[in-house]
Amino acid sequence: MRTPQPVYDATTNGGRAFGNLPEWDLTDLYPSEDSPELIRDMEWLDTACSEFASDFEGKLASLDAAGMLSAVHRYEAIEIIAGRIMSYAGLRYYQITTDSDRAKFMADAQDKITAYTTPLVFYGLEFNRLDDTHLTSLLDANADLARYKPVFDRMRAMKPHQLSDELEKFLHDQSTVGSAAWNRLFDETMAGLEFDVGDETLNLEATLNFMTDQDRSKREAASHALAEVFQENIKIFARVHNTLAKEKEIEDRWRKMPTPQTGRHLSNHVEPEVVEALRNAVVAAYPRLSHRYYALKAKWLGLERMQTWDRNAPLPMEHTRTVSWDEAQKTVLDAYADFDPKMAEIAKPFFTDGWIDAGVKPGKAPGAFAHPTVTTVHPYVMLNYLGKPRDVMTLAHELGHGVHQVLAAEQGELLSSTPLTLAETASVFGEMLTFQKLLEGATTKEERKILLAGKVEDMINTVVRQIAFYDFECKLHAARGQGELTPDDINALWMSVQAESLGEIFDYAPGYETFWAYIPHFVHSPFYVYAYAFGDGLVNALYAVYAEGDPDFKEKYFDMLRAGGSKHHSELLAPFGLDASDPKFWDKGLSMIESMIDELEAMED
Repeated sequence: MRTPQPVYDATTNGGRAFGNLPEWDLTDLYPSEDSPELIRDMEWLDTACSEFASDFEGKLASLDAAGMLSAVHRYEAIEIIAGRIMSYAGLRYYQITTDSDRAKFMADAQDKITAYTTPLVFYGLEFNRLDDTHLTSLLDANADLARYKPVFDRMRAMKPHQLSDELEKFLHDQSTVGSAAWNRLFDETMAGLEFDVGDETLNLEATLNFMTDQDRSKREAASHALAEVFQENIKIFARVHNTLAKEKEIEDRWRKMPTPQTGRHLSNHVEPEVVEALRNAVVAAYPRLSHRYYALKAKWLGLERMQTWDRNAPLPMEHTRTVSWDEAQKTVLDAYADFDPKMAEIAKPFFTDGWIDAGVKPGKAPGAFAHPTVTTVHPYVMLNYLGKPRDVMTLAHELGHGVHQVLAAEQGELLSSTPLTLAETASVFGEMLTFQKLLEGATTKEERKILLAGKVEDMINTVVRQIAFYDFECKLHAARGQGELTPDDINALWMSVQAESLGEIFDYAPGYETFWAYIPHFVHSPFYVYAYAFGDGLVNALYAVYAEGDPDFKEKYFDMLRAGGSKHHSELLAPFGLDASDPKFWDKGLSMIESMIDELEAMED
C-alpha cells in the first residue's frame, strides 16, 4: 500500500526560524503511534483483507454488476485504512528520518500491511482475466459501477504485463526488503550527511541553501563541501542506483515491458509518443532557453565563464532579504484569492489547522512535498522554509498540490489519485498566479527584471533541468542493462546531459560529476521527473488561455482539478481547446519562457 513518497521540488533550504513556522498536527490521522484508534484500524485491516479474499477469490467472473460494485467498495475501504496508517507512519518518519523509533514504526507498519494485503493480489489479476464483453455488460448494467471505468482501464492496461498469481504475490510480499529498503537506506544516509562550510557543520538543506547566496565565495565553498561528502559516500549511492536499476530491469523483463520507461508511462496514463514529443521539443529548445539565458546571466554577474555554483546565484542588483512566514502566507493567499476566492478558502486550513510542517529541523527530510493522505482526511504539506523569495514560490507550488488534492478527494479513494503528469498542473499554476501577482506589483524596471529572471530560472529548472534528468535516467537504465556501473560510469552519464542542457558558458569544477547522488527522484520514483516539464508546459498553455480572457476558464479549471484521476489528459484539456498529443502544443509552453528571455534581453538595450 501507499507510503508517502517525498516528492521533492527544486528549492533548497537550511536551518533558522523565520517567524512562527507551523508544524504538522497528525492527530487528524491518529492521536499517537500506540493509540486505540490505530490498533483498531490495524486489526480491522487484517480481518477485512482475509474476508475479502475469502468472499471473492476465484469468484469475480461469476459476479453480477451489484456484486462487482460491492467488491470495489470493499476494496476501496481497505485502501483508505491502509493508506491512512501508512500516511501517518510515513509523515512521522519524514519529520525526523534519523529517529530510529520512527523508522522502526514505519517499517513495522509496512511489514504488517504488506502481509495483510498479500491475499488481495488476486483481485487485480483476476479482474484483468475478465472477458471484455462481460465487463462491458456489467458496466452498462450499473451506472455506479461504470463510474469506476477509469480505474478499470488503468488496471487492464497492465494486463499484457502481469505475471502468474503466485509470482505477483511473491513480488508483493518481498517488496519491503526490495526497493522500499533501498529507499530507506538512501533517505537515512542523506539525512545523516554533514557538510563543513567555513566554520559551520551543516546538513544537506542548509548547505544547498548557500548555492543561492549573494556571496560567490560562499556558493563555491558549499559546492566543494557537497562534492567532497558525495565523493566520500559515492559507493553507497552507486550501489543504491545499481541495485534499484537492476531490480527494475529484472521485473520489467519478466513483465515484458518494452522499455524501462513503460511502467511510468502506464501509471501516468500517458502515451509514450506524447512524452517523446515533450522531450524532443525541450531538447530542441535548449539553445533558445537555457543556453541563451545563462549567457545573459553571465553578463549580469560580470563573468566570462560560469561555474555550476553560479547557476542559481541571485542577480547583482537583487537585494538579499528575508521573507517572513506571515508575508509568504499573505502573498500566496492573496494571489490565489485574486484568481478566485474559493481557491484561497481551500488553501487557508493548511495554515490554520496544522496541515503544513515548515521549519528546518535536524533529521527532517529535505525539500518539499504535498501528500494527499486519504480522501477521508486531508493533505499535508512539508517545506523547509528559509525565508527566501524562492521559498514563497515553493509554498505556492505545494499549496497548489494541496488544493488539487482537496478537490480531487470528492472522487473517492480509487478515482482521486491524479497521474503525475497532471498532478503538477495545479502546483505550477499556483506558482504562476503568485508570480503574476508579484509582477503586477513591480514598480521599477529593476524589480521587473529580478522577478522575470527568477521566473525564467524556475522554469528552466522545471523544464530544461528535469528533461536533462530524464535523459540521464534513460541513459543510466540503458547502461545498467549492459552490466554493473562504477561510480565513474554514472558520473560520466551525468556530465553528458549537464553539458548539453546548460550550454557552453559553463565550466565544471572537479566534483560536480557526483551531484546526481542527492537527487531523490531517481531513487524513489524512476522517470518521475518528466512530469515536472509536462506540468509546466501544460500550465503555460493553460495560462495563455486564461490570459486571453476565456469567460468560463475558472469553472473549467476547478472542474479539471475535481476530476482527479477520473479522466484522461485529452478529456481534461479538450474544454480549453488544448491537445497534448499535438507536438506544437509543447512549443506553446516553451514560447512563454522564450518571450520572457526576449524581454530580459530587450532590457539590456
